[in-house]
Order: sequence, then structure tokens, then C-alpha cells
Amino acid sequence: MTTYAVGDIQGCLKPLKCLLDEVAFNRSCDVLWSVGDLVNRGPDSLDTLRFIDSLGSACIAVLGNHDLHLLAASRDASRLRKSDTLLPILKADDREQLLTSLRRRPLAHWDERLGVLMTHAGLPPTWTVKQTLKRAAEVEEVLRCDERLPLFLDEMYGNEPDRWKPSLTGPARLRCITNYLTRMRFCKADGTLDLKTKEGVGAAPKGFAPWFTYPRRDPQTQVVFGHWAALEAKTGVAGIHALDSGCVWGNSMTLMNLDTGERHQCSCGEPT
Repeated sequence: MTTYAVGDIQGCLKPLKCLLDEVAFNRSCDVLWSVGDLVNRGPDSLDTLRFIDSLGSACIAVLGNHDLHLLAASRDASRLRKSDTLLPILKADDREQLLTSLRRRPLAHWDERLGVLMTHAGLPPTWTVKQTLKRAAEVEEVLRCDERLPLFLDEMYGNEPDRWKPSLTGPARLRCITNYLTRMRFCKADGTLDLKTKEGVGAAPKGFAPWFTYPRRDPQTQVVFGHWAALEAKTGVAGIHALDSGCVWGNSMTLMNLDTGERHQCSCGEPT
């Protein structure tokens, strides 16, 4: 059994299949981790969701901000942006099956054997792995609850509160957790987020730094994440594995063997 992790797919299905073919991925014994952002902006979001679902237990995918945006747009299509490529999903005959499957996916995944945590945006420097999993579970519970989901999706967007406090309640608490796990790039040592800057590490606003440059509460834990294409899948920090190499922007998709650390890349233009 080999465990692989792939960067942001965003509807770029051909490079994903190219990579899986390259490593002779066997769904009967291997496992694929996805760092989230399965959909949007790429050409094949609908077929990507269908393919990921077809892998069953051979795929563990956490939710990214674009996946959550799809869920929100499925409730209110006016949320769709000009750059979105989500309409084929919303018009598909199997949309409810696909959306239900998406709602059941986690925001954080921990593997004890590997000692690796996976979230879409990373591990907040002020949180332990245990705290991260517990807080992710709060959002996951709401995503799977038909009664609570609409309010969460209505209140999900926004940059405030920009710092975690245990006293947070209601929509503000869930929004803060969601932003840490799906949108974080730069923050302060106390966890205060800057959610506007999207460029590389050199663009850090005054007083802020990339989240992975701060000491970790669980220093032995390795972290696998995506979301930050401007990093070009590099952090320069041991044990912190960035996998978003900007495939949807015409660059390559990155697949990492979590057992050996070996990386493979395939560009959007290469045939499967």
C-alpha cells in the first residue's frame, strides 16, 4: 500500500489521471489524498467530482474554499462568479449525489502511522493537531446537518473575525475555523489572519509572515496542504509540504508519495 497526496485539482482531471497512471496507482491497495479544491476554474469540475467519488475509500479528500463555494452556490446560484466553472455540476442529473458526497468530506485529516496532518490551507501556528481536528469537526457536523447547513453557507463568507478565540460562538466561530483551514496564508504569531494577500512569501504585509514559518505546537507533525499556488509547491521548511503548483493556471500538478517523499509532476497540457 502506498499513500499519495495531490495538490489542488480544480477541475483539471487529465493531469490527475496522468499522474496516477505514472505511479501505477492501484485503487485496491493504494490511497490518494487530495488537499481540497477539487473543483472550479478548470475545465472538468463535474467529471473530477465523479472520478473522485468513483475511487471510494481509496481517496481521502479534504474540503477547500472552492468546494465550499460550490456548496454555497448550489443553494444560491447568484453567488456564482464570472470565473467559476461550476454550472455543469449544478445542472447535472447526479448533482445531489455529488453534493451530498462533498458535504461528508472532512476539513482536516490525520494519519497516525505517517504522522501527517492534511488540510487545505495548513495548520494554524497557535493550534495543536488535536485542536485542529476538534475544530474542523465542528464545521463538519454543520455541513452534514440539513437544518444547520443553510445558515452556515449564508454566513460563511467574510474575513472577520480575523483571530481565533475560544469564546467565539455561532456563525462567527464557524467562519473563523473555516478561514483558518481553507483560506489561511499569512498570519501573525498570535494567529491573526491576513486574508487579502495572495502573492508569495515576499509579499507578507508588515507584521505578518507565512503561517508555516512560526514554531509549531506539535513540531513532530508533518503537514500537507495546498491553496497557495504562489508558493510553487515549496516552503523551505522541513515537514511542511506545499502541493499546489498552480495547475489550473497552466502550470503543473504535483503528486507526492507520502511514504518516500518522492514527487511527480504533470502539466495541464499533457494527455492522459
